[in-house]
Amino acid sequence: MSASRTWSVALTGIDGAIVEVEADQSNQTPGFHIIGLPDSALREAASRVHNASANCGLALSRRRITVNLSPASLPKQGSGFDVAIAVAALATDGGMDEDSLARTVHLGELGLDGRLRPVPGVLPAVLAAARAGFERIVVPHANADEARLVDGVRVLAAASLAEVARAHGADVAEVELEPVPRPAAAAGSAEAPELADVIGQPEAVEALIAAAAGDHHLLMSGPPGAGKTMLASRLPGILPPLGDEAAIQVASVRSLCGEPVEALVRRPPFEAPHHSASVAALVGGGSRLVRPGAIARATHGVLFLDEAGEFPAHALDALRQPLETGSIVIHRAGFTASFPARFQLVLATNPCPCGNYGVRAAVCECPPMAIRRYLGRLSGPLLDRVDIELRLARVSVTQASRSGVVSTQAARERIAQARDRAAHRLRETPWRVNARVDGTWLRSGPLALPPVARRPLDAALHRGSLTLRGYDRTLRLAWTLADLDGHSAPTVHDVGRALYMKKGITP
Repeated sequence: MSASRTWSVALTGIDGAIVEVEADQSNQTPGFHIIGLPDSALREAASRVHNASANCGLALSRRRITVNLSPASLPKQGSGFDVAIAVAALATDGGMDEDSLARTVHLGELGLDGRLRPVPGVLPAVLAAARAGFERIVVPHANADEARLVDGVRVLAAASLAEVARAHGADVAEVELEPVPRPAAAAGSAEAPELADVIGQPEAVEALIAAAAGDHHLLMSGPPGAGKTMLASRLPGILPPLGDEAAIQVASVRSLCGEPVEALVRRPPFEAPHHSASVAALVGGGSRLVRPGAIARATHGVLFLDEAGEFPAHALDALRQPLETGSIVIHRAGFTASFPARFQLVLATNPCPCGNYGVRAAVCECPPMAIRRYLGRLSGPLLDRVDIELRLARVSVTQASRSGVVSTQAARERIAQARDRAAHRLRETPWRVNARVDGTWLRSGPLALPPVARRPLDAALHRGSLTLRGYDRTLRLAWTLADLDGHSAPTVHDVGRALYMKKGITP
């Protein structure tokens, strides 16, 4: 009898921690005990391991087997530890290469027939193992493509527990088992919607291009039928493709949500939760097993809140901290889960509950108190974090022509050139897009604008029309407008345009 050990990964949010899985036999009352702060699903692993081992011709010892998951203070959730627990327990009887076990990370759930079933979160778990220096990972056959997205690791995609045991030197008969298939991926649109379909809204299209060029947040206010949803759905299509690091992070969040991941998707994600969504649906949540919310799924992409005035006010205010920090931290008893939340926020709202307030030739019957209450759900602190406030009107008959439309390809080229200018200018700083530049550095650093160019902003700040946060956001937007126009620095005209787009203020 001897102790054996191998490794697995515990996920808390998008971060993974390496867990040492130890197993030992003792001459006590026969049993199978798992210790080390397991949750209910993990405690049930004992039954799955017993049946899976027997059905694969791998009999467990009849002595008392104790499995320890270390560090014991770290909560462990889910069935992804099944394979590691099984091989560690089987190795206590000998017959497996201990060195091979100690060099390998095992992930996967066991079925009663001994097959390995796919589990969520394989991609972030393999990333954590690779960062910890492990080069060999065992995963279920259905998770093979996902695990192989990580460079520098050798992936063993196993269909059954017997196959895993043979890989570690066990003498076990080959069992013909059909691998558990992965869930079918949801069908998505192959092409992004075309920006040229938007007609009669040239100012709105320019604002959308500016938002994409500088990674700015956008609020669109207007009556139903003005094109708010149409514009928002075209924003991901004009954003630059995701880089390797961003695509891996997006795929990791999808994996944690249980979605099948077969390849890296380069198109920025687009999330549009319904206005009845709760705070937990937006920011993520759960009691023991924390899942990502809409803001994490929208990271490196667009979070679109249509009918923003219908969202609960406390749900909207939950966005304030992620908008500032680019991450969301969920606290639970005994642990915290962190998810990325670097997204572009697009809000769309009607001017009143019926949507007809201020609309020509339309009748609004909403009482003044209802209008104030409706718009009051967008709190001042939230609006202060929005860079562009755009007011839309319905397209008239005379405007409904295709003259002057901007295609998606043309918008992409302008945005790419503007981002290249910003990245070159910020090459010696930690930032690459204008919206993320520190305000103090922008106001008083080496690229600080002369007083004559800042005069409209200073006047708005003095009048109380802008907060200092709004001042910084308008200044960032002015740099984006200058990049789009090919200017080396914002002019008074660029600053004035940015101020109008931010607050509708005429300098």
